Amino acid sequence: MAWFILARLAFVGAVAYSAYELRPIDPDPLINLAFGLALAVVSVGFEWTLRHTAVTHMLGAVLGGAIGLLLAKGIGAALFWVDPGDQRVAFLHSFVLLLFPYLGLVIGGRKGEWLEPARLVTLFRAAGPERHYKILDTSVIIDGRIADLCDTGFIDGTLVIPQFVLKELQLVADSADSMKRNRGRRGLDILQKIQKMTGIEVVISDVDFPEVREVDLKLIELARTLSGKIVTNDFNLNKVAQLRGVDVLNINELANALKPVVLPGEIMKVFILKEGKEYNQGVAYLDDGTMVVVDNARKMISKTIDIVVTSVLQTTAGKMIFGRYLEPGGSQAAATRPASSAAVTPPSPIVAKDR
Repeated sequence: MAWFILARLAFVGAVAYSAYELRPIDPDPLINLAFGLALAVVSVGFEWTLRHTAVTHMLGAVLGGAIGLLLAKGIGAALFWVDPGDQRVAFLHSFVLLLFPYLGLVIGGRKGEWLEPARLVTLFRAAGPERHYKILDTSVIIDGRIADLCDTGFIDGTLVIPQFVLKELQLVADSADSMKRNRGRRGLDILQKIQKMTGIEVVISDVDFPEVREVDLKLIELARTLSGKIVTNDFNLNKVAQLRGVDVLNINELANALKPVVLPGEIMKVFILKEGKEYNQGVAYLDDGTMVVVDNARKMISKTIDIVVTSVLQTTAGKMIFGRYLEPGGSQAAATRPASSAAVTPPSPIVAKDR
């Protein structure tokens, strides 16, 4: 680091001395000295902002600017027949000379990753069928339901597991916390299970983005590069990816969409598991984990009973169903009367926590 500082100081001193001796803007040497110092400081500041920029992006910007300059010079040479004394023609020459190098610089800098060797090789490969990439994140691998989706055939295309996701998964598997360690090992087992499935193409991607530190942002950049979709159940990653224009397949949203639709007035069988928060309430759960709060069912704990649905509450965490116990001998019409306020009131955080 010390020689970097010495190089910058030497550069600033050389520019300031050059301006002091040559006096490009004013006869006063002190004004030229100040001008040289300011110009050198601005140059060092520009160099400092580029310290984290990838070499391929800088090389792309240089090549793009050079190509743009050649195009501008070619267009200027092609217009040799126009009157160079016309002010409009002179402005057109200047505009073209500035426009094409600028476009080349910007476009070359943005597309600099195509100068990577792995990308250059793909330019010379035979064009095959278009591949649809699904990039898996750490949370959806640990969750495990992605393996069931692959087994049913609902996931098509190529599954991409980035190396930085595998590294994060390995860190979880090596954690000192036994719960995290088990989750990480489960994720590795899920990946092995998916790799052994027939008809599923799994690719381990070595593409990385050293200038990006967060794994979520790396996933978004990789999805942009591959024109693919991110498969996740992370709510925050879902929102950030959508804001950045990347398509997301959320496993939780799919699970909620597949839950059966229940309407008020329908009859259903449930197993009362425990008592509810409010007076005389019982709590049951459907096979998909949906909580059912049943009024007048506290005495029916550990029994399977018929209930009539009174209301359905949709929350960000999922769906909750409220119903009333159909007592033997009671009419369905009486059961379908509006439930008490205690039955339709959403449960307190204590009941929600039991879910």
